[in-house]
Amino acid sequence: MPESKSRLERINEEYKKEISNIINYELKNPNATGLISVTRVKVTNDLKFAKVAVSILNSKNVKETLAALKKSSGFIRSELARRVNLRNTPEIIFELDDSMEYGARIDNILKEIMPKKEEEN
Repeated sequence: MPESKSRLERINEEYKKEISNIINYELKNPNATGLISVTRVKVTNDLKFAKVAVSILNSKNVKETLAALKKSSGFIRSELARRVNLRNTPEIIFELDDSMEYGARIDNILKEIMPKKEEEN
């Protein structure tokens, strides 16, 4: 059983790399703005679906960019099928990963608190 898990992990990593390349270099959708990073890909055991978590920074409108990615999922899927030689190419489901934004917000709060704490000492 561990063999199938490592195979899925390898597929997840390969899809993550290829989807990231497709989004950054091949996608021509003008509504997909900002820095789009693929943070995680999780493929189901039957290889029918792939949940792709993306982080979107410096975008005019994050919701519009996510909608543009969802609209372009057919193109991304066909390019993925061409680049990765597997029997099935999964249907791509995009979801927003806001962990980087959350981390930046916490970092800013800590920067505000730390000088105040040093002044008290």
